[in-house]
Amino acid sequence: MKISIVGVPMDLGADRRGVDMGPSALRYADLNEKLQSLGYEVQDLGDLDVIIPETRHFGDPHAKYLREIADACMHLANLVLEIHTNDRTPIVLGGDHSIAVGTVSGMAESFRRQKRKIGLMWFDAHADFNTPQISPSGNVHGMPMAAIMGYGPMELTQIFGFAPKIQPQHAVMIGIREVDPQERELVKKSGVRVFTMKEIDRRGIGAVMDEALSIVTKDTDGFSVTLDADFLDPYESPGVATPVRGGADYREAHLAMEMVADTKKMVSFEIAEINPILDVHNKTAHFGMELILSAFGKQIL
Repeated sequence: MKISIVGVPMDLGADRRGVDMGPSALRYADLNEKLQSLGYEVQDLGDLDVIIPETRHFGDPHAKYLREIADACMHLANLVLEIHTNDRTPIVLGGDHSIAVGTVSGMAESFRRQKRKIGLMWFDAHADFNTPQISPSGNVHGMPMAAIMGYGPMELTQIFGFAPKIQPQHAVMIGIREVDPQERELVKKSGVRVFTMKEIDRRGIGAVMDEALSIVTKDTDGFSVTLDADFLDPYESPGVATPVRGGADYREAHLAMEMVADTKKMVSFEIAEINPILDVHNKTAHFGMELILSAFGKQIL
């Protein structure tokens, strides 16, 4: 029942500014107090120091700000490792989704040291499976899942000196609905089970989550969750960097998180890509706060 919150105001992975304010927006939505009301002991470690884009040149146009992002992810990975080693559950507040490389690397290393296996649930509109060689934009927030699975720059794939961070048979991606052409081939090659919005539409979120949870809990000792706010439909979640119509609605998203909580096997949670500049009355951050509460056991009855 012990949680440690860390904010990562990373705004280097995308062209559009604003997601560096995501951690503040989530705290402003009373996240800490609401978690305490569920009975958790909450420790807020504040925000990591991350440079702002205006102070540096982006470097390689195929992987913009790669060195700075890798440095921040290494710092985050070590902090997440320390949190989990001290028997606390990390909640990581982004920032753009490139931070997932750091969060997942830290959790994977903690499990590796204990000779245990970990699964991963990735909620997102995008596959985030690009590499510098195939990325249309060179934006690193479109590359973290590839790096976690061992594809891409060594600065990202080799944090703690091993890859992949998650075995493909222990990972799922949920809500995908926009994938680049070459990225699509790498997703298929990886072997990760992908549940697109088409499958959610056809089968329902409950059936999809049943199968997804069976994958991430089979032969593992727990699983991490990372949620890009654009997993949600822009009507419910307007304040995101790269909105894509046709995402999860309010109750679909809550049911997914409630089913995660029911397993009692989630070991870390991350939410990314909330952009208050594009939001309406902090609606997206408030929704994100509610989803975190559902994932941590808030119940209707």
